[in-house]
Amino acid sequence: MERDIERKAERQREKTINEPAGRQAEARTRTELAAQAVLNGETKGLKRLLPFLGPAFIAAVAYIDPGNFATNITAGSQYGYMLLWVIFGSNLMAVLIQALSAKLGIATGRNLPEVARDRFPKGVSIFLWIQSELVIIATDLAEFIGAALGLYLIFGIPMLPAALITAVASFAILELQRRGFRALETGIAGMVVAVVLAFAFQVFMAKPDMGAVAMGIFTPQFQGTESIMLAAGILGATVMPHAIYLHSSLTQNRIVGRNEEEKKKIFRLEFFDIVFAMVVAGAVNMAMLIIAAALFFKNGLVVEELDQAFIHFRELAGPATAISFGLGLLIAGLSSSSVGTMSGDVVMQGFINKRINLYLRRAITMTPPLVLIISGINATQALVTSQVILSFGIAFALVPLMMFTGDRKLMGGLVNRPITKILGWAIAALVIALNVFLVVESF
Repeated sequence: MERDIERKAERQREKTINEPAGRQAEARTRTELAAQAVLNGETKGLKRLLPFLGPAFIAAVAYIDPGNFATNITAGSQYGYMLLWVIFGSNLMAVLIQALSAKLGIATGRNLPEVARDRFPKGVSIFLWIQSELVIIATDLAEFIGAALGLYLIFGIPMLPAALITAVASFAILELQRRGFRALETGIAGMVVAVVLAFAFQVFMAKPDMGAVAMGIFTPQFQGTESIMLAAGILGATVMPHAIYLHSSLTQNRIVGRNEEEKKKIFRLEFFDIVFAMVVAGAVNMAMLIIAAALFFKNGLVVEELDQAFIHFRELAGPATAISFGLGLLIAGLSSSSVGTMSGDVVMQGFINKRINLYLRRAITMTPPLVLIISGINATQALVTSQVILSFGIAFALVPLMMFTGDRKLMGGLVNRPITKILGWAIAALVIALNVFLVVESF
C-alpha cells in the first residue's frame, strides 16, 4: 500500500515537472498535424495559412522596438511626410531579408549561427558570437529603456522603479516561451495588435493630410543633408541583425518538410506570414512619422525627445492620444525585449554550442540598462546610441545569410534564384554602406 502511494506521488511529481514540456509537445503536434493536412492537400482556402502563421510576427517585433520611435518622430516633426518613402522602401527590403532567413531554416533544418559554426573556422564563430551578444545587449538597452520610459510617461513612475517593474514584466513574458511556441506566438501577436491599435488611434486623432501621406510614400525626395542623415537612420535601423538570426531559428524545426517539394510549399506558405508581419511593422513605423508630421511639423515643432513628444501629444491632441503613445512605447519595449533574449539564446547555442538558462540571460542583459538608468543618462540619447551600436552587427549577419542561401549544395531546391541574389547583395551593400555612414557621422 505504501509503495503504491509512493509510486503515485512520484508519478505526480514527474507530471508536474514535465507539464510545460508536455504542453510544448502537444502544441507542436497539433501544429504539425494541421500543417501536414495542408501539405497533403486536405485543407483548402485561408485555413491552410493558419499553421504557418506566427514566426514572422516574433521577428517583426524587432522592427517596432523603441529604438525606431525617436528616429521616426524626429523625421516627421522636422520634414513632415517627406521621408515616408524611406520607411516604405526599408520594409520592402526587410521582407526579402527575413524571407531569406526563414528559407535557410526551412531548407537546412539549422539556424544561421549553426550553419556559420559548421562552415567557418572556430575563431570566426567565436568572434561572431561575441559581436552578436554585444549587438543584442545594445538592442536590449533600447527596448528596456523604452518600456521603462513608457511607464514613466503614463503613470509618472520614476525611471528606476519603472525599470524594476519592466524587469518583472519581461520575466513574465519569458514564461510564455516555456509554455510552448504557440503560446509565445499568440502572446507576442497580441502585443503587436495592441501597438497597432494604439497608433491607429493616434493617427485618427491627429487627422493627417492623406494626400500628403500618399505623396510622401510614393515620391522619393530629400531636403538638405540633415534629411539624408535621417533617411539613413531610418533605413539603417530597419534591418536588425538579431531578427535575422532569430527568424532562421523559428522556422528550422517548426514544420519539417519530408522532401524538396514539401520544403518549397512550406516556404511559400511562410512567405505570407512574412509579408503580413512586415506590412504591420511598416504601418506602425509610418504611423509614428505621420502623427509627428500631422501634429508637430504642422505647428512648427521639432521634437527629438520622447518625453517632449508625450507632452506635445497631450497639448495638441488630448490626454488619450498621449497615453496611447506611452502605451505603444511600453508594449513595444516589453515585447521586443523578450525577442532579444530569445535571440541571445539562439546565437550562443548556434555559434559556440553552449546554452544558459533564459532567466539568467534575462538578468544579465538587463543589468546595463539598469546601470544607465541609475546613472541618470538621457533615455532618448541612450536609444539613439544603441542604434549606432546595432549598426556594427549588420554586415556580420547579412553577408553570411547571402552566402549560405546562395549555396545550392546547402539549400537544394530553395537556393536563391539569380534575381534574388542580385537584389539581396544590392540590399546588403546598401544597408551596410548606410550603417557605416551612420557610424562615421556619429563619431
